[in-house]
Amino acid sequence: MRARHPACTWLVAASVAGFCSCPQTAAAQATRAWGRISFFTNVSSTSDTDGDRRSLGEFVTTVTYRSPEEADTAMDVGFDGRFAGYSGSERDPRVSLYDAWVGTRLMDGALRVRGGQLWLNELGAIGAIMGGVVEYRRPVGSGHLRTAGFGGLEPNTYEAGYVEDVRRYGGYLAYDGQGAQRSVLGYVLIRNGDLTERSVLTTTNYVPVGQRVFIYQAAEVDLQGPAGQGSGGLTYFFVNGRVTPTPRLDIQGTFHRGLSIDARTITLDQMNGRPIPPKLLDGLLFESAGGRVTVEVARGVRVFGGYGIDKNNQDSEQTTRVTAGGYANNVAGSGVDATVSFSRFDRGMPGSFDSWYFSVGRSLTSKIYLSGDYTSSLSVARFTSDAGLIVETRPQTDRYSGSAVVNLTRLVSLLVTLEYANDDAYTDARLLAGASYRHPRARKWGHSSFSRVSFLTHRGHCREYWVA
Repeated sequence: MRARHPACTWLVAASVAGFCSCPQTAAAQATRAWGRISFFTNVSSTSDTDGDRRSLGEFVTTVTYRSPEEADTAMDVGFDGRFAGYSGSERDPRVSLYDAWVGTRLMDGALRVRGGQLWLNELGAIGAIMGGVVEYRRPVGSGHLRTAGFGGLEPNTYEAGYVEDVRRYGGYLAYDGQGAQRSVLGYVLIRNGDLTERSVLTTTNYVPVGQRVFIYQAAEVDLQGPAGQGSGGLTYFFVNGRVTPTPRLDIQGTFHRGLSIDARTITLDQMNGRPIPPKLLDGLLFESAGGRVTVEVARGVRVFGGYGIDKNNQDSEQTTRVTAGGYANNVAGSGVDATVSFSRFDRGMPGSFDSWYFSVGRSLTSKIYLSGDYTSSLSVARFTSDAGLIVETRPQTDRYSGSAVVNLTRLVSLLVTLEYANDDAYTDARLLAGASYRHPRARKWGHSSFSRVSFLTHRGHCREYWVA
């Protein structure tokens, strides 16, 4: 079922091909300082048939900041964090830190050193460390090549601090070329105590070929099984390709395959002498493949059709999905924009279901745009204080909404959305209102904040109010 270590050879070849396949660009230019602060609240009141009432509140603040970065930067600072508190439930406050580091540039910008908590985007989901990274870059043609080494502790996900006895080491080789081209080959070693939890070879490639072909690919190869148990191999692979033979024709294809293996639990069981079930080593398999063709049949009018195949686990049956639709700008000179799409999902024995989406919109003036939408779906996502976010399957859920965007000035915009959804057991009515403000020096600073209040009764009626 799994690809074995020959996949490593393919992985290296794909990355080398990415390095050599396209023209190169100039080195990264200096950037200016920028930052953003946002505030969000969600307060709900729930009553059941016995008359009991429960209130729940969520309060979230996010802060992002980057100092200016130039070749001779003496000190480089970055911060990106999320702070959440809750009322009316037993959920503990959460602090999620993605970046909280300081650094410097040396050797006329060729050498960059950073320390603190870092999210290394070159390595995807396993690129978070609490430690340091040293990166050296040099020009290669009209682009540049970067090599880096890093090491540190593994940060906690929902609180400040780190995971005890878990360390991450590794490095990467990256090439940045023309047209946003980037190819990265990386290695990450995760040590848990005296055991190797994971030893992973990673690659990501974004390769534009001229102006008509664009390819994005990502993959992970585990060089051994978690904690030395089971076997390694290709555990994640994704590719998205897009071709535009003519300005009127667009062809897109995707393929996604991966194994979800709980390496942390396997490692802890191994350390504590507990038996490891074979199914835990097999993990959960997910596969998806599909394609879509879009054609411009007239000026401002495009239609599309697509087909896909999905599989959720090793023993699951394949499901298919068919999509079709179109969108048009300024229909018949009326100024109306319209979109319609249809999807059919065939789930085998459980049967099939359809989903529709309609949208129309029009500019009343140069500063006001109105739109209306309708969506039908099978499942809805709902937040509860006990279970968190849950997905419920219904025979059908219909959702209607209307929106207005008002540009008061060049710097201030307002958004108002009215939304209503219902099915055989749930009714949801919402009012969303917000404001965005762009500072005159928006390239340097920008901020926005929103609040939401919702009320849910035992019959499922929900009221939500967003206030800037």
